[in-house]
Amino acid sequence: MARFIKKRYKAAGLPPGTPVYIGEEKAEKVRISVIDYDESQFQEKEVESVEECLPFKDIPTVTWINIDGLHQTEIIEKIGKHFGLHPLVIEDIVNTGQRPKVEDFGEYIFVVLKMLGYDDKKTEVTSEQVSLVLGSNFVISFQEKLGDVFETIRSRIREGKGRIRKMGVDYLTYALVDSVVDYYFFILEKLGDKIEEVEEELVSDPKPETLQMIHSLKRELLFIRKSVWPLREVISGLQRGEYSLISDATVIYFRDVYDHTIQVIDTVETFRDMVSGMLDTYLSSISNRMNEVMKVLTIIATIFIPLTFIVGIYGMNFEFMPELKWHWSYPAVWLVMIGVFIGMIVYFKKKKWL
Repeated sequence: MARFIKKRYKAAGLPPGTPVYIGEEKAEKVRISVIDYDESQFQEKEVESVEECLPFKDIPTVTWINIDGLHQTEIIEKIGKHFGLHPLVIEDIVNTGQRPKVEDFGEYIFVVLKMLGYDDKKTEVTSEQVSLVLGSNFVISFQEKLGDVFETIRSRIREGKGRIRKMGVDYLTYALVDSVVDYYFFILEKLGDKIEEVEEELVSDPKPETLQMIHSLKRELLFIRKSVWPLREVISGLQRGEYSLISDATVIYFRDVYDHTIQVIDTVETFRDMVSGMLDTYLSSISNRMNEVMKVLTIIATIFIPLTFIVGIYGMNFEFMPELKWHWSYPAVWLVMIGVFIGMIVYFKKKKWL
């Protein structure tokens, strides 16, 4: 349940706007990297302090400041102070249990997303909160830990590929959001492969472990759904062109991201229906298997009822049973019992019970 609900007891009773980190405890140092570019020039560096970012605030080029690590709240506060962020925004950045949302503060736009990953060792979906602050000439991205899905964007900026170096900060924001959404498809492909494996096992040989896998898939899809459904509202707000910091030329690209978001939601809902159907199929398979076992046991018991009756009659040891002294009585009883057995087998097969 820790993946679904963040523990907020640390912030209980504190004044609004108090930055309290809510998330996994981290030991590593916060990492700050800066990428500054325009169509003709580009520079990238990793800085040691927040003060080194300040010269990029008022220059006309596009600046992307990325912060990996939110546990040192004093650094986040300092960045917020220098770039004029509202205290409630700072609080939302360090509170990693936020719902995806978008808020317009006039001089900047604040966006919260959920960046999904896949842990191959635990075979489960992971989630990380990504907060974006879009200013007039800068984008600040806040991540919980090192490692993201933005490396292709960095490569495009370094190599000057595509239109990213020719566009403004709103296009950079689009590219970051688009990378997060596109990676959802990779996660869904992973889950799709697992669903196919479970389906094959359901058809061939369902086991108790299969039921555990089905419940695990239901949890993963519920976890993804919790991250994706609010994202539709976020992208819908960005693609309607209601924000002054987002140009009409970039709104078109946000519409494309919105389409991708709808595709992700449709896929998640389809997978949920499939997994629910798999649960019904598993229960039906177990029930059918039990019915087959009971049918076999019932047929065996039915065959032995007349045989037990015959044996019971001649096992009563009464004195006056004339056939007991007949020379062929023993083989005759055997023939009768074998005949009854064969006759019942033929009857069951004609009725298609066997």
